[in-house]
Amino acid sequence: MKFKSLLLALAMTGAALPAGAETPVKIGMITTLSGPGGYLGQDIRDAFKLAIDMEDGKLGGVPVELIVEDDSLKPGQGKQIADRLMKNDGVKLFTGIVFSNVAGATVPDIVDSGAVYVSPNAAPSNFAGKECHRNYFVVSWQNDSLHESAGQNATNLGYKRAFILAPNYQAGKDALAGFKRYFKGEIVGEVYTRLDQTDFAAEMAQIRAADPDVVFQFHPGGLGIAFLRQYQQAGLTGKIPMVLAAPSMDHVTLNAVGEAALGVNVSSHWNADLDNPANKTFMDAWQKAYNRPATYYASQGYDTALLIASALRQTGGKLDDIEAFNAALAKADFQSVRGAFKFGPNQHPVQDWRALRVEKDGDKLVLKTVGTIFTDHGDAYAEQCKL
Repeated sequence: MKFKSLLLALAMTGAALPAGAETPVKIGMITTLSGPGGYLGQDIRDAFKLAIDMEDGKLGGVPVELIVEDDSLKPGQGKQIADRLMKNDGVKLFTGIVFSNVAGATVPDIVDSGAVYVSPNAAPSNFAGKECHRNYFVVSWQNDSLHESAGQNATNLGYKRAFILAPNYQAGKDALAGFKRYFKGEIVGEVYTRLDQTDFAAEMAQIRAADPDVVFQFHPGGLGIAFLRQYQQAGLTGKIPMVLAAPSMDHVTLNAVGEAALGVNVSSHWNADLDNPANKTFMDAWQKAYNRPATYYASQGYDTALLIASALRQTGGKLDDIEAFNAALAKADFQSVRGAFKFGPNQHPVQDWRALRVEKDGDKLVLKTVGTIFTDHGDAYAEQCKL
């Protein structure tokens, strides 16, 4: 059996390595694999595994064992999984969480126990400022910052009156705060929906009554698909344009809603068409391995694996000195698929944000990169962090 296959088998069974084999570093991946947001966690998991496969079962030359658990978008379940993996399996390195409410319940226990958490997605505002932690790193974004890019994009596009919506949880609150921070026009309606909501009829009526010149909404995964379909059914598509951030319009959403997405403006730190060597390598490997569109979540899962690989390479895979491992992570010594990448003082990304638009390429709908919104953009909370 090849070593790669052996490691994957061990990850599934928890079996011991043969005598004489190098003990792999255990990485606990707690992510959402079921429910409307399940494909988000699946893409993070699959891209992270892809990076391991590309190194024949290693990251940074160090054998790794990836232990994947489904939090089912339940904060208590995420917390229980983390506690079990730390106590029973000795896991000192974690990643994977998609949703900020799960992160809020889970990450403090991880980092306060002396383990390291590297986020491929969720990045709530409270963890970026005064509650930052030396064992906490974010590869994706700070929650507000991706929606700041949408607010600036809406301003750049000349919109003056916006109706804004998001689910009533930490990431939703951060989303609307971020959008309002950079949108220079008037907010004519602000609504918080339920995190499990799939019927938006009441919200469609509110939008129609407010008659804005743009709608900004943050609904990740299946929630966003439901929202866009109902927006079209309500006759609002083509009448009131949308400006969105990446989580509300990825390639899965685009394929699901089709023509309802045409002309939608999107802001993102990454797109499939970015012309850099790391992204080309990732996209080629992704298509060969999975033969499906890559999402922002996949790009983040892959970058998270590359970051961890860089730190494992520098430390020889040793996690007994967490400070040394953190210092290696902080260097961000890897080539990101999004291009320029570095950490700010709160160990959150400083990166470029791009304007995308849904356009037709022949008979296909594509997300096309059409410009730059921010260059070397950090987040609003970094100065509050004292590490």
